[in-house]
Amino acid sequence: MEVFGLSKIDISQIVTVSFTLFAVIDVLGSLPVIIGIKKKMGDINALQATLVSGGLMLLFFFIGEKMLRFMGLDIKSFAIAGSIVIFILGLEMVLGLEFFKPDKDAKSGTLVPIAFPLIAGSGTLTTVMSLKAAYQHYNILIAIFINLIIIYITLRSINLLERLLGPSGIFVIRKFFGVILIAIAVKIFMSNTGLLAVKS
Repeated sequence: MEVFGLSKIDISQIVTVSFTLFAVIDVLGSLPVIIGIKKKMGDINALQATLVSGGLMLLFFFIGEKMLRFMGLDIKSFAIAGSIVIFILGLEMVLGLEFFKPDKDAKSGTLVPIAFPLIAGSGTLTTVMSLKAAYQHYNILIAIFINLIIIYITLRSINLLERLLGPSGIFVIRKFFGVILIAIAVKIFMSNTGLLAVKS
């Protein structure tokens, strides 16, 4: 167990990171955009979109730190910058603003803008790197996998979710996860500036 690092698996960390990624990815909040793309381009390949976005997240998770070192940066500095991005994303969701705009003129709906940048966009990739400074890597990988399952199920169930949630339901979800996102951004910022001790 210890050899494979399984003793480092922490349910509370997995839940926190899963909620963080879920809020940043905001696949439910992106439903109106996804539904619009589906109406224009036909069926969306849920598996392809999930695999591509997951591949981008894992790629950034594993080699992102090396890229930072190459540019003369450290993970804590990146985490602080990332926490600011996450904070802005939270404000965007709570206040109804739009700082990060998807490419609505993309011709390939499944890969662009659904897989990138709606799912694995700058906010998601920045968050993956930021979380590495505060949480165990095993827990982050499990949380990524959990979110990929959620993404796949969501993309496969677009029509059903549209009927069940309705515009008001999606609106409430965005506001709720926006507040959570702001709180987590503050925690990441404080832990990487020495203002808060975080157990990892």
